[in-house]
Amino acid sequence: MWVGLLDNLLASLFQRGRLTVVFPDGHERVYGIGDQMGAVLHLNTPDVVRRLVLEPELTVGEAYMDGGLSIGNDDLRGFLELCTANVYSGDSHWLVNFGRRLREPARWLRQHNPVGKAQANVAHHYDLSEALYELFLDDDRQYSCAYFRDPDMTLEAAQEAKKHHIARKLVIEPGMRVLDIGCGWGGLGLTLARDYGARVVGVTLSKEQLAVAQRRVSEAGLEDRVEFRLQDYRHVDDAFDRVVSVGMFEHVGAPHYREFFRHLRGFLTETGVALIHTIGRGGPPGTTNPWIRKYIFPGGYIPAMSEVTRAIEKERLRVADVEVLRLHYAETLRHWHERFSARIDEARALYDERFCRMWRFYLLGSEMTFRHGGQSVFQFQIVRDMEAVPLTRDYLYQPS
Repeated sequence: MWVGLLDNLLASLFQRGRLTVVFPDGHERVYGIGDQMGAVLHLNTPDVVRRLVLEPELTVGEAYMDGGLSIGNDDLRGFLELCTANVYSGDSHWLVNFGRRLREPARWLRQHNPVGKAQANVAHHYDLSEALYELFLDDDRQYSCAYFRDPDMTLEAAQEAKKHHIARKLVIEPGMRVLDIGCGWGGLGLTLARDYGARVVGVTLSKEQLAVAQRRVSEAGLEDRVEFRLQDYRHVDDAFDRVVSVGMFEHVGAPHYREFFRHLRGFLTETGVALIHTIGRGGPPGTTNPWIRKYIFPGGYIPAMSEVTRAIEKERLRVADVEVLRLHYAETLRHWHERFSARIDEARALYDERFCRMWRFYLLGSEMTFRHGGQSVFQFQIVRDMEAVPLTRDYLYQPS
């Protein structure tokens, strides 16, 4: 029964490229037409066949980690590109749709991130070994989408360009007070203080990130201009000329969007400017992939633009500008995966083979979702007063 159901599922989903599946009893089936993309999938146990039918979105990544399935020549990139190109090319199979509908009633519960739970969720991902992130991030440890003004830019150059692009949108002037919500390892805050003369308060829920960020402040001699804290943004009680948040909004959770923007409005002075940089889904609201939720970002959710703008409007804020960075994150993830793969022996020494397979699946799966699945990055420039920023976008592209 399970083999027949899986056969029907695969025949429906794979219309582009060619997927060859070797079932546990050794027989092969080929799905799809054409050969522009191709992969060979080995199902190693009868149990993985059943699990793929019942929970396909969770099982593919989980079985790859645990050895329940394997890929010919371990071509994980080719396999995931084939999968995402087909899954997002048209109507999904009823089994996949049924599983997503089952998750919808629990969507808000799983995204409920009160203060204590939010810190635990952050620790799951961001309190991993400092040495792990050194394997694949740029020198400034920017763990978010870079900005490739030129496709041939290095990762370091593109991450530097991202910081300055954001700074221009903030219309920073020397002496301005800036709140950095989700400051990470401190790179953006340090740049705003060093290059733009800002006075920065950065907050994070990651103890590991905080230790690195505070060390960097001392090394840069910027103690008089930069303060990093282990603090939930909801506990900040002050006013700022500028507020920036990069790669944090994905962890807020839809039930808390109005709460986030209510606090944001309270932080901003009357002429203040905020910049929210977040991954966004290209379609309507949905649910978090169950594998990502379980292994990578518990409590995380990628918002639809409509969800964000609705919350902004209800909190009496105004969107001054929205920019959609389309394939920039796909390129960023490509760089990260290449760097991680080049140093994978060091990753195995830190963790184990299962972790390395999980991390590769995360990086490559994310890249393919940006290439084929409609995800991109939204940058919302938000104000209380519509005259707080220049009338045209020309100021973003003037020579430094």
